[in-house]
Order: sequence, then structure tokens, then C-alpha cells
Amino acid sequence: MFIREAVVSGQFYPSNTAKLKALIQSFAHKKEDKLEAKVVISPHAGYIYSGNVAGLLYSSIVIPDTIVLLGPNHTGLGRRFAIMTVGVWETPLGKININNKLAKEILSRFEKIENDMYAHIREHSIEVQLPFLQYFNPNVDIVPICIMDGTHTDLEKLGNAVADAVKSYKEKVLIVVSSDMSHYISHDEAKKRDAKAIEKIVSLDPEGLLDVCRIYDITMCGVYPAAAGIYAAKSLGASGGRVLKYSTSGEVSGDYDYVVGYAGIAII
Repeated sequence: MFIREAVVSGQFYPSNTAKLKALIQSFAHKKEDKLEAKVVISPHAGYIYSGNVAGLLYSSIVIPDTIVLLGPNHTGLGRRFAIMTVGVWETPLGKININNKLAKEILSRFEKIENDMYAHIREHSIEVQLPFLQYFNPNVDIVPICIMDGTHTDLEKLGNAVADAVKSYKEKVLIVVSSDMSHYISHDEAKKRDAKAIEKIVSLDPEGLLDVCRIYDITMCGVYPAAAGIYAAKSLGASGGRVLKYSTSGEVSGDYDYVVGYAGIAII
């Protein structure tokens, strides 16, 4: 069985199990009334920068035993739409099994998605979500999907395929979109541009999201996964999105001239 080893452990987050747990705990919040989200959007930067956003997001939602992860392809490796249907992912918090049943359902419902581990071998966007998921639910299994790009039509078909597979699966499933927001511009400009993208996300407008990112040069690296996730959410009956937290790296580094934006959003 293929084991996908952690590739950014010790870089984006601690490789030591105890230190990793302690760091995630420092970002966690006690929430009595957790949201039953259909889709969430979570950042994937180094935990020192984006962990506060991810920690609040994951503290605020119910995390079921099965997660579909939609992440962007930063490496250029593998297929445009790459799913893994078998195997295990490792992190310092342990092993996570791929949910073969649900993965095969998704694979069978969209003709352009391919069973391809190469897109995932060095890609960090999905991996960075996993320790948070394991911390809040040690029993999670996953379906990892890496997306390089896509037309409106392709992303709608993928989102509907994920939603239809989730409906057929019967058990509770959470869809996690991994994305940072604007990259390497000033704090004020990032907030201004990201607000345009976030408005389209919370209003469940995937075409509008793709359009504003193009028109206003919003360098949201997970815009394609986010669009697919919104299509899935709409098919699953979502009513809208809620921004739980937004911040930039400047709030940690003190450098407000050259930041990356992070948003934690729950679509309900």
C-alpha cells in the first residue's frame, strides 16, 4: 500500500508529535455550539502565520469521520484533476487512511478526474490541513483531490460529482478547501482585494469568484478548489457562507508591506 509521507513536517509545522499537539492546542478555542458546515475554506501556510485562522475555524465546526479535501497544485506535478483512491497519509500525529469507497464514487462521476498519486507527492496544501483534522477528530479518513486549474464547466462538474458522491455515501462528510488568499502585497491592499473574493464565496457565487480573482488580480492560490467546493455546497443545499476569521501574515511578522492573506470560512 502506498504511504504518502509528510513532506513539510518540520517546515510548515513541527515534526515532533508533542510540540505539534501543543501548538495546535494554542490555536484551539472552546466552542460549545459547533457549526454543521458542508464546506469550509482553510489556509495552508506555516502554522506560525495561519494557524490562528485554521485553529478558530476547526474549533468552530463539527468534524465528521470522513473529509474530502480539495487543494491546489503548487508543484505542477501530475494530472489537472488528481484523486487518490487508496493508500495512507502520514503526519506526526499518525496515519490517515484514504476512504476508498467515497473516492471511487467521486472518480466514477467526473470523466476528467484521474487516479494519480504524483500530484500529491510533494504538494503541501492538503497535508497542512491534516494535523488540525487529526487533533479535533483522531478517527478521520480522507479523500484527497489536487486541482491544477479548470474551466467554469469543469469545476461545476467536479463539484457536482463530489456532492453526488457525498449524497450516495449516506454518512456525514465535510468538504475542506485548502487555500490562502492574496500573496505578497501590502496588508491594506490584501484586505481590500480579498474582501471582493470573500463576498463571492459567502454568497455562493463560484463564477463570480473566478471572475473577480481574474479581474482584480487576486492571487488566491486555491481559487479553483474553492469554486468546485462552492458548486458542491450549492448542490448539497447550502444557504450561505460565514467568515469566522481573516488575517494576514503581517499581523504575525510585523511586515505589513509584503503579506499573505488567510481566511477561515464555513459554508453552511
